[in-house]
Amino acid sequence: MLRNSLRLGLRGIKRRSALQCDSPSSIACRSMSTAAPEKASSTTSSLTRLEGVDEVLTGMGGVPVNNKVEYAVSRVDDLVNWARKGSLWPMTFGLACCAVEMMHAAASRYDMERFGMVFRASPRQSDVMIVAGTLTNKMAPALRKVYDQMPEPRWVVSMGSCANGGGYYHYSYSVVRGCDRIVPVDIYVPGCPPTAEALLYGLLQLQKKIKGNKSLLLKLRK
Repeated sequence: MLRNSLRLGLRGIKRRSALQCDSPSSIACRSMSTAAPEKASSTTSSLTRLEGVDEVLTGMGGVPVNNKVEYAVSRVDDLVNWARKGSLWPMTFGLACCAVEMMHAAASRYDMERFGMVFRASPRQSDVMIVAGTLTNKMAPALRKVYDQMPEPRWVVSMGSCANGGGYYHYSYSVVRGCDRIVPVDIYVPGCPPTAEALLYGLLQLQKKIKGNKSLLLKLRK
């Protein structure tokens, strides 16, 4: 009895599907008739996409690349920049009260080391200089000498109003009105003094700048 009931149920389903397919407007017929063409079109579109990969390749950072060599060099750029931005070693150059906030940023509450930043006392082991405080005329030659001893590539962060443009001592006869007159500056951190959070934000912006660098690709195109 159970087998007979199952057979009758299957026959009823087949009859209903046949009746549905008799009408051209039924959803089942349309789905069955369009299944094969959709599969063929998806196969052809995937083939065209695969053929177009070798023709035009686009690198990261919005840099258009026209061949595989430039694509490979662009990927090497990304790898090198990833390593550099994750291992910044700042050179301590505290000149005034801003250096206290710089020490605060390196302490346990903010912990700059979690971003891969470790302070170094030697310029030959550093790639970032944080100019924290007032730069005087007598200190300017020492600043430039330390900067020249840093290996390439190197970056400079100007921390505080005094380092940015003289600050409170802008009209003093003995103060340099901005450390960018002595060394090239990449990031300016405003404040008098700026907080430890502001310094960390400036260093994160420096990491973004390093990430977008395409030095190897530009050398190849020259």
